[in-house]
Parts: sequence; C-alpha cells; structure tokens
Amino acid sequence: MRPPCSRFLLTFSLPVVLLTGAGGCSTTKPTGTAATTATSGYPAAEGFDQANSDARAIALADKVMEQMGGYQAWQGTRLLGWDFLDGSYQLWDKQTGDFRWQKGDLVGIYNLNTKQGRAYKAGEDISATPDGEKLLSRMYPIWVNNSWWLLMPFKLKDSGVTLTYKGTGTLMDGTTPAEVLHMTFKNVGVTPDNRYEVLVNPKTNLVEEWAYFPKATDAQPAFRRRWAEYRRYGNIMLASDRSDGKDARRIDNIAALATVPAGLMDSKTPVQKLQN
Repeated sequence: MRPPCSRFLLTFSLPVVLLTGAGGCSTTKPTGTAATTATSGYPAAEGFDQANSDARAIALADKVMEQMGGYQAWQGTRLLGWDFLDGSYQLWDKQTGDFRWQKGDLVGIYNLNTKQGRAYKAGEDISATPDGEKLLSRMYPIWVNNSWWLLMPFKLKDSGVTLTYKGTGTLMDGTTPAEVLHMTFKNVGVTPDNRYEVLVNPKTNLVEEWAYFPKATDAQPAFRRRWAEYRRYGNIMLASDRSDGKDARRIDNIAALATVPAGLMDSKTPVQKLQN
C-alpha cells in the first residue's frame, strides 16, 4: 500500500515497520488552531487558502463538519485513540499536544509542540540509543500520517489547504452519486505536491471515499479507498473502513474522549486500548 502524502513504507532498524511521512497533508496545530473566516459555525484555520478556494467547496466542507458532529463537538474532543494499519496504537491529547505511540513492547512519548520526547522498550528508556533516536525523530511525521488517516474529514479547512469543487461523480460501486472536492496544499507538510479527491455522498453529507495523487498534476490516483463504517465516538463521527474493494484495511479501537485518564500518557509500558 502507498499511504497518502508520499508516505512510502519505511523499514527501520527498529523492530517495527512504520507507515510514516508528513506529506503535503495539512497539519492542524496540536493544541488547536486559531480561526479566521467562519461559516456555519466552522471557522477556517489560520492559513487556509480562502482566496483560491471556492464557495461551493467551502459550503460542502461545512456540511461535512456538521454531519460529523459539528465544530464545537470536534473542539470539545480532547483525547483520541486508534489502531493504525501497521499494528501500532496511538493516543493524541489535542489540548496539550502530547502524542503517545506503541507497538509490541516499544513506546514513544512525545510532545508535538516542544518536539521533545522519550522512547522505551519493555519499560526501559532507550531514548539515547540509535533505535530510540530513530523512533523519536519519526514521532511528528507518524502523528501527521496516522492522524490524517483517522481525521481527514475534520481537516478540510486546515492551514495550507486549497479546497475546490470538481463536480459530480460516483463512488467505487459505480452507482452511488458523489460530490467531488479537490484538496491541494501550499507550504505545509513534507511533500506539498500531493493532491486528494474527497468524495462526499450528497445523501449523507459524509466523506465516503478518497483518492490520493502523489503529484497534483497526476491524471490517475495512486489509490482510491473507502471512508466508511461510520459510528459515533463521544460526540463525533469517525469511520473505520479504509478498504479499496480488494483488501480489508481498517482502523480499529477508535476512542474519542473529553478527558484524559490520569497517568495514561506517561506510561513507559504499553497501555490498554481505550474504549468508548
């Protein structure tokens, strides 16, 4: 699989394979982003490309946000937990910027604002070892990549995003109608040349598919995948299915909480996955 934003499969000397890379994906500030223009209660992030985005695309993004629970519900969601496609599990405290990643007996604890953290293996601090340093150097792009796969519909008006309306199309089944958004990036991420097509079902006002183009000029996407199996977590809607009709890729063990359990983010050993 080739993940979005030029995120190729990277194999480290760590006992883990990570799907990483920051790509051109917009990266909402970890502690919340200042708002600029507000429409329908969903303010665009500071740096959203209002001038080159069109009104129809912005209106559709507002509908998606409302259907996902609304901007206030999104802002009120503090802690997110989820499995990623590589078998890792992560927790993100949106308020403090603390990000916690674990796989097997390996744990990374990192703050997205200070860019500081510690790495542990079986509870032992390995931060100063080559493996620990390598993991810590990847924690920020891991957060960008892995949170994007979970939260993209909440990021349609993020900093650096240009959002335009392409027209109508159909989902992969060939019959379900869709409204198609183009999502491109300016001066954000590692590979801002990426482009996405975001397909919204007009009957549900939910993102139900997406397509990834490594370069904005590419005629064909590198992949097209579902964004399906929505359910409510806390006060917001999130989807698990990321399959392409052939594989069964999905994001599981999703949780969205308004508070952070004491000691959870600081544990040096793997923690139990949260439940909603």
